[in-house]
Amino acid sequence: MTDWTASFIASDDDLGSAPILRREFTLDEGHGDVTRATLDVSALGVVEAWLGGQRVSDHLLEPGWTSYEWRVRVVSHDVTPHLTGTAAGAAAVLALVLGKGWAAGRLAWGGGGGWYADEVAGFAELRIAFSDGHEQRVGTDADWQALSSAITADQLYDGEDIDGRLRDESFLTPGPVTVPSIEGHEGRTSSVHVVDLGERELVADTVPPVRPLAEVAPVEVWTSPAGATLVDFGVNLVGWVRVTASGEAGTVLTLRHAEVLEHDELGTRPLRSAEATDRFTLRGTGVEVFEPRFTFHGFRYAQVDGWPGTLDELRSALTAVQVGSDLRRTGTFASSHELLDTFHENVVRGMQGNFLSVPTDCPQRDERLGWTGDIAAFAPTASYLFDTGAFLGDWLRDVWLEQQHADGIIPFVVPDVLKYSPAEDFRDPDATALWSDAGVWVPWTLYQAYGDTAVLAEQFPSMAAHVRRIRSLLSPEGLWDTVFQFGDWLDPDAPPEDPAAAKADKGVVATVCAYRSATIAADTAEVLGGHEAEAAEFRELATGLQAAFREHYLQDDGRIRSDCTTVYTLAIVFGILDPEDEQRAGDRLAELAAAAGHRISTGFAGTPFITDALTRTGHLDDAYRLLLQTECPSWLYPVTMGATTVWERWDSMLPDGTINPGQMTSFNHYALGAVADWMHRVVGGLSALTPGYGEVLVAPQPGGGLTWAATSLETRHGLVAVRWDLVDGDLVVRATVPEGVSATVRLPGLEEQRVGGGEHEFRAPVAVPAG
Repeated sequence: MTDWTASFIASDDDLGSAPILRREFTLDEGHGDVTRATLDVSALGVVEAWLGGQRVSDHLLEPGWTSYEWRVRVVSHDVTPHLTGTAAGAAAVLALVLGKGWAAGRLAWGGGGGWYADEVAGFAELRIAFSDGHEQRVGTDADWQALSSAITADQLYDGEDIDGRLRDESFLTPGPVTVPSIEGHEGRTSSVHVVDLGERELVADTVPPVRPLAEVAPVEVWTSPAGATLVDFGVNLVGWVRVTASGEAGTVLTLRHAEVLEHDELGTRPLRSAEATDRFTLRGTGVEVFEPRFTFHGFRYAQVDGWPGTLDELRSALTAVQVGSDLRRTGTFASSHELLDTFHENVVRGMQGNFLSVPTDCPQRDERLGWTGDIAAFAPTASYLFDTGAFLGDWLRDVWLEQQHADGIIPFVVPDVLKYSPAEDFRDPDATALWSDAGVWVPWTLYQAYGDTAVLAEQFPSMAAHVRRIRSLLSPEGLWDTVFQFGDWLDPDAPPEDPAAAKADKGVVATVCAYRSATIAADTAEVLGGHEAEAAEFRELATGLQAAFREHYLQDDGRIRSDCTTVYTLAIVFGILDPEDEQRAGDRLAELAAAAGHRISTGFAGTPFITDALTRTGHLDDAYRLLLQTECPSWLYPVTMGATTVWERWDSMLPDGTINPGQMTSFNHYALGAVADWMHRVVGGLSALTPGYGEVLVAPQPGGGLTWAATSLETRHGLVAVRWDLVDGDLVVRATVPEGVSATVRLPGLEEQRVGGGEHEFRAPVAVPAG
C-alpha cells in the first residue's frame, strides 16, 4: 500500500507526558457488514495503536529505527476482529500513544537527542472494507485531538515513568474523555498540527517486528550489604520488568537495571550516562500492573526501591519481559562440552538482545548503535542461527542511503546518528576497514546463506561505491594505510583506556580487508551478470592490492609486518597469499598461538577468523585449544565467570569480580561470538557448497576431547542436520539431507562421496585424538 492520504500529526502543546492522539468516528451506513479492516501506523518516535478499546498488536517500538532523514517505515495490521460486530453508524475510537523512541529521544553518548525530530508525531490510516465493496478511510489529520497520558517520561536510555494516578482509559471508548490531574501534573488536551515530512519517504514495513520473546521470573531476591533490595533474573536479557503491586496512593517504586554486580551491589558504571531506571507511582486502588513499553534495558539484575511489602512478595510481583526483533530460529548446535554449549547459548541470547530493530553493539549503555564493524564480523553466525534475510536486507538499505549522502562513505554506525554527535576520538571519519566493509561483506553473506541474488542486485551500487571509495584513499604505494582506522579493535593486549592500541599494523589490516572487499565486489559483478566492466575493474583493484601487500608487508621469510596473530589470520582467510606463503603464515600463526598459551591475542578484526586460519593451514589442534581455553583472555573465560551473554571485552569482568576499568565495557556484545560460525562448520561439520545450501558439505573435524557434536540448519530447501559421535575409536556420522539437496561427505580415512536426500550414516575407521 503506497497511496496513503493520512498525514503525520503532533500535539500543538507540550502535554508534559507521552501524548495520546485520538479520533472518534462512526462506521459508514448502508454498505453491509465489515469484511476487512487494515490499519497502517507509523511515527516519528514510536507508536502503540489502539482500536475498539484494545491494543492492535503485541508489536513494540514501531515503526523501528531507520535513517529517518530519508525513510520511515509504515507498519500494517489486520484489525478486522477489532471492528467485527460493530454496527453500521456505531461509534468507535482509534488512538495512538506516542513515545520519543529513536527519532525524538536522546541517542549516543554525547548527551544530545532529538536528532531526527524535535517533536513526536504519529501517523495512522484505517481502511475499512464493507460487503458491498465500499471502503471507508479514517486517517490522521488536523481534526484529531491530543491528550496527556500517565507516561510522564520516556527515553530509550533512561527508562520510563508511569503515574498510576493519571491512568484513565476513557480515551479508548466513544464519548466524553477524562484527563486526570494531580498536583504537579495537570491533565491536558490539545489540538494538533500536520507535520511536514520533508525528504522522508514512507515505505511499507518488511522486517520482523519487535515483540516479547520470553518472560523470566526472578531466581533470587535479597538485601545487599548497603541495604539495597536486589533481584537476579538469572540471565542477562534485554527488555524490562513488569510489576504487579498494591499500596498507598503516591507510593513510588523505582527500578534500576544493570548487567552485573560489583562488590555485591548493582554495577552501574558501565551504563555511563544511561539511567536505565523505571519509576511507577501507585494509584492506591487495589492491585495495579505496570509495564513500560517505550524503553528497554540490558540487565540481569534490578535494584528495587520503595517496595511496600516483603521480599517474598516482591519476588512473586516481578516478571522480566525479554524483547527483540522476532526472527525465526534456524540453526542449532550442541556438543559433549558443557562450557562450549553454554557459550553457544550466550551467543544466541546476545544476538537476540542486540537484534532489536537494527543490529546494535550493546543494549544497556548510552550507545545501542548499529555499529557496522560488529555485524561485518558476526553476519555469518547470525544468518545461521536465525533467518536474517529481511532484517539485515532492510538495514542494508539504510547503509546505501547513508552512503549516498556521505560521498560514498559507509559510516561507523547505521543509521548514522554520529554525524549529528561526532565522536572526538575518531576524527574526520572516512571509509574504515572492517566497519565500512560491512556494506560489501553483509550482502555477500546473505547471498551465501540464502542463495537469493536479489540482495546483491539491490546492494551492488553500494558495494561498488565502497570499493571505489577505498581506491580513492590508497596511498601512492597502493596500500590502504591512510585515514582513521579502528584496526584490530580491542586487542586484549591493548590498555583498557586505549582499545585501538593493537599489535596489528593498521595498514596491514586495512589493506587485506580492502583486498577481500574488492574480490567480493568482483565476484558479485560476475554472479549478477551484465557487469563485465565492473568485474574487471574490481579484479584489477584486488590484484593491485595483493601486489602492494606483497611488496610492502610480506617479508622474504614469510613474516608479515607486525608479526602478530591477526595479520596472519586475515592474510590466510582472505586469500591474499599464494599457497606457499599461506602455509608459512599458518605455521607462524600456530607458533604465536602456542606462545600465547592458546589464549586469545586477537581483537575485533582477527577473532572471527583465527580458528579458520589455523584449520585451513593444518593446525586444527591449535584451533581447538584456542576455542576451549578457559583462562583469560578466551571465549570460555566469561562462561567460567557466570556470563550468560558474550562480553565486549575479553576481560569485561576481571578474575577478582571487579569490572574492567575501561570507560567502555559491556557484558552483551555479539561480535566476539562470531567464532560460532566455525563451530557450526568445522566442529558440527555442516557448511554450504553452493549459495543457499542447495549443495552442502558434511565434514566434521573432531578434536579438543569432544566425544560428540551436532548441528542443524533449517535452509530454504528444508532441514539439514549433522551429528557425529566417537564410538570405539571410530567416527560415526549421521546426516539428514532434504530431498533435492546433494551432500558431499568428507571424512578422515574415507573416500569423498556424494549422497542425496534422506537419512545417512557413515563410519570412519579412524581414531580421533582425544585432545
